[in-house]
Amino acid sequence: MNYLAVDTSGKHLTVLISKDGKVYEFFDKDCGVFHSVKIMTEIENMLVRANMQLSSVDFFACTVGAGSFTGIRIGVSTVKALAFANKKPILRITSFDTLAYNKDSERVLAIIDAKHNGYYVCPYVNGVAGEAKYVLKDELIEYKDFTFVSSECLAGINTEVVSCVKGFIRAIEFKKAEITDDINSLTPLYVRKSQAEEGR
Repeated sequence: MNYLAVDTSGKHLTVLISKDGKVYEFFDKDCGVFHSVKIMTEIENMLVRANMQLSSVDFFACTVGAGSFTGIRIGVSTVKALAFANKKPILRITSFDTLAYNKDSERVLAIIDAKHNGYYVCPYVNGVAGEAKYVLKDELIEYKDFTFVSSECLAGINTEVVSCVKGFIRAIEFKKAEITDDINSLTPLYVRKSQAEEGR
């Protein structure tokens, strides 16, 4: 199946196109706060690179979080608009999936730095995701029997750094059974409230 997928959940920007079994990748590791500026340009560039029209896309995929609140909303709204305009189904992928599906280990803990000594985590047992949580560093001891994976080095934590691009591709392949025509099901995954909401 042909697909177009985007990940704007962190400081990076990923755009993937799969056409006739070949995957084309764009990855900007430090997109920062410019997702809204770059995302459509890079999607258009990738379509040209893959020599593909949006009408040839079988489904659209998007990471929904956890991660940057603003980045997540940009990715979700972009993919929902593209899917609606082209009358195509969607696939919801979590940021944890893009980490965990790098590994074939039985017990994997995907970790995303939430800053201020906090982390978003999600355990996977034999490829099945458990409950996503926000935890403090000291609470990671609860997952001592898991292999820790992250997209970056985390100070003081024995974590294996993995490719969120490779994991994104693998997660899409593993989760194709979850493709749906319900575009409204493509909603952000917020493990905790934003700082603005917590301050209210």
